[in-house]
Amino acid sequence: MIVVGAGIIGCAVARELAVRGVACTVIDDRPVGGGATRASAGMLAPYVEAHAGGPLLDLGIRSLDLYPDWIPSVRRESDVEVEFGLIGTLEVALTADRAAELRQNGRAYGEWLEPADVAHTYPQLRPTAGALSNEDHGYVDAPQLAAALARAASRAGATFARSRVLGISPEGALRVTTTTGIHEATDVVLAAGAWTNAIEGIRTPPLRPVRGQLLQLEWRGWPLKTVIWGRDCYLVPRLDGTALVGATVEEAGFDERTTEEGIRCLRDAAADLLPMTRDMRLIEARVGLRPATPDALPVIGPDPIVAGLFHASGHYRNGVLLAPITAQLIADLIVDGKRDACLAAFAPDRFW
Repeated sequence: MIVVGAGIIGCAVARELAVRGVACTVIDDRPVGGGATRASAGMLAPYVEAHAGGPLLDLGIRSLDLYPDWIPSVRRESDVEVEFGLIGTLEVALTADRAAELRQNGRAYGEWLEPADVAHTYPQLRPTAGALSNEDHGYVDAPQLAAALARAASRAGATFARSRVLGISPEGALRVTTTTGIHEATDVVLAAGAWTNAIEGIRTPPLRPVRGQLLQLEWRGWPLKTVIWGRDCYLVPRLDGTALVGATVEEAGFDERTTEEGIRCLRDAAADLLPMTRDMRLIEARVGLRPATPDALPVIGPDPIVAGLFHASGHYRNGVLLAPITAQLIADLIVDGKRDACLAAFAPDRFW
């Protein structure tokens, strides 16, 4: 069994397979969590990401529901501490039009707060037109989680190999050609994110990289106790006294460089929500390439042509949120032959 990709999805799948007794090898030319995962704020907010409802919201809710039990299991199996908190989100409306949009979702997606209520509870925010509060949401430290998943997988028998996958031949047993040699396996899971389309020999969904820049600020003054989400950015408090500000959405190909413009835009957007951030010290800027599909839905499930090939990519901005449910769905397919009905919406051949 081979898993291509050591990001949050690949590590989650490897750990799930390994604890179910499936020996697997994870292949990636980057270190664990070295791609999009390193620049993720670890948002766990399905209602914010999918206001319109539909299969993405349904899958996100299912995955969020797994987190309270999943994180303790991963901590126990790995002996790695993972920062995780269901601290809620506050989705802020700065205009009347935005308030009208969010108020429509208030009953289904949280509690609507009028401007006076927001000002009373969050006086540091600039004046708002109201906000939508959801106490079920939270965050997790994505790099920590990826490391913990990899260690849990290794302890359960998985191995990790640093190499780049060049191609997969579907003749007979699946032959995986890498920069360091050839591997054979009866099953292969593609979790290579934005780099999936570079793998030759198989048909892959139309994935594209979307650059996301993320800032880490030294937080001072008023304690930030919930995730603040605006139209152009979000702010996530961390236990180490910092806050993450993300994230840009840039069609920049495979360019993984941070930019002065991206940093400036995020700092301006943060200051529009919380003016006090203007003077906070920038600790670090990170960048990652998120794998996006034309319909913004992930690709999860068996390949319709190549037996033993499974897709787990295209999660775009929701890789961390969807990691536990993706791992569960893929392992159910491989280990138990169980195909969840939800996979119809995420089938890889919907683009073909």
